[in-house]
Amino acid sequence: MRPTTKDLAKAAGVSLATVDRVLNGRSGVRKETVQAVNAAIERIGYERNISAANLARGRRYRLEFLLPRTGDQFLHALVERIEEAGSAFAPDHTEVRHRRVLSDDPHQIAALLAGIGPEDVDGIAIMAPGTPQVRDATLRLMERGVKVVQFVSGQPGARQFDFVGVDNKAAGATAGRLMGKFCAGGPGRILVIADTMNARDNVERRQGFDAVLTRDYPGLEALPSLETHGDPDRTHRIVGNFFANYRDIVGVYVLSSETRIALQAIAGTGQLARQQAIAHERTAFNEQMLRDGMLDAIIAQNPGHLVRSAIRVLRSRCDGREPLASQEEIRIEILIRENLGHRAV
Repeated sequence: MRPTTKDLAKAAGVSLATVDRVLNGRSGVRKETVQAVNAAIERIGYERNISAANLARGRRYRLEFLLPRTGDQFLHALVERIEEAGSAFAPDHTEVRHRRVLSDDPHQIAALLAGIGPEDVDGIAIMAPGTPQVRDATLRLMERGVKVVQFVSGQPGARQFDFVGVDNKAAGATAGRLMGKFCAGGPGRILVIADTMNARDNVERRQGFDAVLTRDYPGLEALPSLETHGDPDRTHRIVGNFFANYRDIVGVYVLSSETRIALQAIAGTGQLARQQAIAHERTAFNEQMLRDGMLDAIIAQNPGHLVRSAIRVLRSRCDGREPLASQEEIRIEILIRENLGHRAV
């Protein structure tokens, strides 16, 4: 039989009411009493039934995803999965909402976070650049009692924050390995395109990509990162210039999560079908490019898993529990035309 709260009260030498106050983090309990109850929990192996406790208290989880204002198909896929999760988690007393309010300005993001407190929300998943301003504002938000998850864009293993997403260095290294194999080791140059190199995930993908190419495929040279800033006219112009200036381009790597503008620009030059091409994220556009033979591989992370994992991590933190690491690990998926199958969620 699992130990009950009565067993816990007896083991700690306190009343049931005191046990309830300690378990729910209420004030009015001496430090020594809290220590006695926690010691008894360890001693008798007491495990709290979180669901029953939340039901008894009428506890609800108020969770919010803070997303960029601008984005394309990958961001839209995330929004769809968030709305889907909102319905799925509602019976578990979990309110899930989202706002597309973040600009590229770290000061704007910091100001927004400064206006959020535990009276507004219990936990936030934030998809933002990992700048010092955003990091400091996030730490202050956590100090005010709001749980935080870095969502998609972040740093695995950072001590202060939970992170939900793939290991982006490993994802970039995977792209480097595939590109090296596809191009048979060279010789030639690789065109590398990103929406911005101010985003940590893009920087880490580039680092992983370069590490593999430099070490294992010295015949291939990755060109400096071309930044599109999400501007179609700029992208078409600079892509055309790169192909005009470098006649020995043999591969294209689009390392950002939003790929449509870059791939359309390359296709407009007539060069895409002649190149080995790798991109990130499973979107409707990328799927079609893969089926049409314009892309050779997609390196993806499942948006449904991303959203559900962020919710589970935030709920665990709200309950004072450690998340189950094995359940929340986001896998790097490699898609080619032959294994594309049906769209994953």
